[in-house]
Amino acid sequence: MRRRPELPLAPRLDAPELPAVLSDGTRLGRHGEHFRERVAGLTGEVDAAHAAITETAVAAASVDRLDLTGATLVDVEITELRATTVNAREARLRRVRLTGGRLGTLDLGSADVSELELRGVRIDYLSLGGAKAEDALFAGCTIVTLDLPRATLSRVRFEDCRVDEVDPRGMRADSLDLRGLEVLSFTDVSSLRGATLSGWQVEQLAPALAAAAGIDVRD
Repeated sequence: MRRRPELPLAPRLDAPELPAVLSDGTRLGRHGEHFRERVAGLTGEVDAAHAAITETAVAAASVDRLDLTGATLVDVEITELRATTVNAREARLRRVRLTGGRLGTLDLGSADVSELELRGVRIDYLSLGGAKAEDALFAGCTIVTLDLPRATLSRVRFEDCRVDEVDPRGMRADSLDLRGLEVLSFTDVSSLRGATLSGWQVEQLAPALAAAAGIDVRD
């Protein structure tokens, strides 16, 4: 008999495929095509909406706003990004890794995401509202608010992360592994169907889970 895979399924991730030699790029442009570039030291407001960014490294950017609305990022490595706002709504991301840095807002609303890694990033507000995300890993991240309303998440894992508040309302999840996520509060625990929690997390959430199930707990 064929054995069923153990749940939750782990994210299937490959590192961004970058060539050994990259040409020097100076900026990211709206509707621009960036292929096999290394773009360093971006500042100010960067408009890269609807750009195509492929096999490219972005390093040490410190920007007020990075607009990636509707952009396509494939095999992109981003390191030490500091930004007040990153708007990547309706963007398409494939094999993108973001390491280090500090973001005020990272908006991935309605984005199509596959093979995304965030490592050691501090984010005040992260939105995946309405997004479809498959094979994503968040490791060593600190997030103040994580918004997941109407998101569709598959094979998404958190490792050694901390979040103050998670809003999962309307979320659809399959192999969403939250065992490595320290959370202060969920706005709606009834929307956690499809997520995997540790026994300790369930104990902490017991009053909220009972209330969501209509259970009156009295001593």
